[in-house]
Amino acid sequence: MNKLTNFVTIALTGFIITSCENNDLKGDTSPPGKLLIESVVSTSGGGVIYYNLPTDADVLFVRADYKNAQNDQVYRVSSKDNDSIEISGLIDTTPVNINLSVFDTSQNQSESVTVELTPLRSFIFDVLESVVITPDLGGVRVNWINNEEKTVFIYVTIVNSDGEEEVRILSSNNKNGARFVRGLPAEEQNFSIKVEDFDGNSTPDTDYGSYTPLFEEKIDKSTWRLVGNLSVNGDAWEGQTINFWDDIVDTVSTNSDNSYFIIYRSLNGGVLRWPLDIVIDLNKTVKINRFKIWQRAFWYNGPANIAYYYQAENLRSFDVYVSNDKIEWQLLGNFDIGDPTDAEGNIPDDKIEEASQGHDFSLLEVSPEFRYFKFSITSNYGSDTYVHGSEISLFGVDNL
Repeated sequence: MNKLTNFVTIALTGFIITSCENNDLKGDTSPPGKLLIESVVSTSGGGVIYYNLPTDADVLFVRADYKNAQNDQVYRVSSKDNDSIEISGLIDTTPVNINLSVFDTSQNQSESVTVELTPLRSFIFDVLESVVITPDLGGVRVNWINNEEKTVFIYVTIVNSDGEEEVRILSSNNKNGARFVRGLPAEEQNFSIKVEDFDGNSTPDTDYGSYTPLFEEKIDKSTWRLVGNLSVNGDAWEGQTINFWDDIVDTVSTNSDNSYFIIYRSLNGGVLRWPLDIVIDLNKTVKINRFKIWQRAFWYNGPANIAYYYQAENLRSFDVYVSNDKIEWQLLGNFDIGDPTDAEGNIPDDKIEEASQGHDFSLLEVSPEFRYFKFSITSNYGSDTYVHGSEISLFGVDNL
C-alpha cells in the first residue's frame, strides 16, 4: 500500500470513529443522496472527476474507490467544500472503473456511482525520455524535465568494465531536474535509467549507453598563500588562518596539532562583521567541481572525547567566490552545513560522522578556471565572539 493510501486510511479511520460516536448520539441512519457526475478529465497517470453533491445538509466527504496500477485497492477522498476529486497512481491508458460514494457526518454511505476513467500515459515516461547524461569531473551529471513537478525517483544503474553493478537514486520534484553522480573512476561505464513515481509505478530499466567520467583530483595545497590584506585575522590564540589548508584535520582526541583557525572579534575591530573573508592565492590555475569543509573538533574544557562539532563558535554557512585578478569575483554558491541539533541538544551519530569525515559540497556546474579563492563566512552557530574552522579541500583539475 502506498504512502498516500496509508494517510487516507488513517484519516478515514478518524472519520469513522467520530461519526460512529455521532451516530450513537443522533441515531441518523439515512444515507445521503448519490453524486451527480458532471465530467471526467483524463490526466497523466490519472484524472479529475467533477460532480455535484446531493442536497443533504450533513454531507461530509466524497470517496473514490479503485484499483491502482499495482492492482492494489485504494481510495481517495475529497471534502464537501470541493466539486471534484483527483485520481492518481495509474500508469498507462487502460480504462479503470472508479466507484464514488458520498459520506455524511454519521458515516452513512450513499449508493455508489461508477465512472470509467481512461488515464493518459504517466508523466514518468516523459521524464525518462527527457533524461540526458553528461560526463563530469569524477562522475556524470543527470538532467531531466518534469513538467508535472511531482516527486520522481531516478534510479541510475552503473555497470563497470568488470561487470560490477551499483545503483544510485536521485530524487526531485523540480521542473528541471539536475543531479550529480559522484565518486566514479575516469573509465568507461554503462548507465541505465528507471523512473519511479511516488505511488511506486516505474518505467522499464532503459539503457542509456556508455560514458567516461572526467578525471578528478584533489587540488594540491602546497602553493597556496594567504592574501592578508583581503582577509580577516584568524590568528587568535593557538589558531592560524593558514591552518585552514595545512592538510591536517582537527580531531577530538588531541589539541597538539593546533589544526584550526580562530577568528576573534577583538582582533577584528571589536565585532564580528559578517561576512568574514578568507582569500587564498593558489599560485596556479585550477577548475573545481566540489569541496570539503571540516569544523573544529577539539573542545577546550568540554566533555572528554566529545567533538565540538556544531557548537557556537564553529563556522556554519558561507559563500564561495573565485577570481583571476582579485577584483572581479564570481559567486560559485551559497552553502550551509546546517544544524542537526534536536530540542534536547542531541546530535545524531551520522551527523557526527559526517563532520569528522568532512562536509562535502558539490557545485551546480564545474567552475571556470581561477587562481584566487574567497571563502566568505556568513554565520556560525551563535557566538558573537569567535569563529573556528579546521580544514578545506578542493577537488577538480589541478595546474591548468
